[in-house]
Amino acid sequence: MDSPDRYLEPMKEALRVAGGGRGRVEPNPLVGAVILDAEGRYIASGCHKEYGGPHAEIIALEIAGERARGGTLIVTLEPCCHHGKTPPCTEAILAAGIRRVVAAMTDPFPAVAGRGFQRLREAGVEVIVGVGEVEARRLNAAYLKRVATGQPWVHAKWAMSLDGCLASDSGHSYWISNEASRYHVHKLRGVMDAIIVGAKTVRVDDPLLIPQLPTPRKPRRVVVSASGQLPSEAKLLRTAREVPTLVYTTAEAVPRLAAWQAAGVEIVPLPLQSPADPSAPRLSISALLDDLGRRGCTHVLVEGGPTLFSSFWQADAIDEWHVYLAPLLLATGRVPLQGRAARFMSDALHLAQASIAAFSDNAYLHAYTPRGPFAPSPLKSAPS
Repeated sequence: MDSPDRYLEPMKEALRVAGGGRGRVEPNPLVGAVILDAEGRYIASGCHKEYGGPHAEIIALEIAGERARGGTLIVTLEPCCHHGKTPPCTEAILAAGIRRVVAAMTDPFPAVAGRGFQRLREAGVEVIVGVGEVEARRLNAAYLKRVATGQPWVHAKWAMSLDGCLASDSGHSYWISNEASRYHVHKLRGVMDAIIVGAKTVRVDDPLLIPQLPTPRKPRRVVVSASGQLPSEAKLLRTAREVPTLVYTTAEAVPRLAAWQAAGVEIVPLPLQSPADPSAPRLSISALLDDLGRRGCTHVLVEGGPTLFSSFWQADAIDEWHVYLAPLLLATGRVPLQGRAARFMSDALHLAQASIAAFSDNAYLHAYTPRGPFAPSPLKSAPS
């Protein structure tokens, strides 16, 4: 059997091309494939480009043609073996005469879950699993979470001043970030399944929440309001028949939203967070995410103010962070998070895989909550 290490470089290429489906394939996973001929030379690659379209393996095999016979398929996820929107990839792999399949990881989707590898091995194909697995799990962290929990991957995004404020004490925040940062936000929105804001954001900012660029996805708009106290005039209200819009509230508050419902907004009652705070009742974030998962959401973006950010923060529901830092000083204002306060640095949440980019005079921090595929690697004991 070949050493798996020789397939690290082609696996890196497969992982790279897999990203070409971002925003187009969800709720399916991102998958890339590379074909090597019988002598180990690169001949083709492909990615899953759109939901319902051909899988990465099929695209790569079609490009390779007869040159794939006796060759090796490098793929970022276990090939499917069931009939879904497309025929099983395992049968196409066998028909193409592939001799070896190198996969980064098993697909946890119940209809696959090792059966793809089993089918290939039973047909005499050599199967190697685990090459580039850490990177593959990070690539498909949202898919893995959704399969395991039924909930979408939660992104939190905000812009703040150098001294950590989202807005001044008066609530004014237009604009903290510069034009380049706002352009990046529109691109980010365009790969989401939903954008979530709180009631105060609707009342104060009156956002439209539609990407202002050509983007792969048109996310649904979501408003969280336990009280159901929303304005009778709002951009979200006027455009509700053009873009799907949801309001999550309590059962008691549903009658207050009759005008929104009449305008085409779907009103969804949820239970309160437990234990409830009578002075500031908040909806159950877990129930909200369960509902969005049932609606097919894989990626959701939380854009609300401090109250909404704090609700997700206190529920430990944020998976990925996007923070835009502007060279402004407000001296006093509204901070993004409250609750779960750290008294000492050792108590602080240290984010993983952090990176920083510059958008003109703004800094953009991108990081992940350290769990699942982004959990710190366990320390290995020294060899005895």
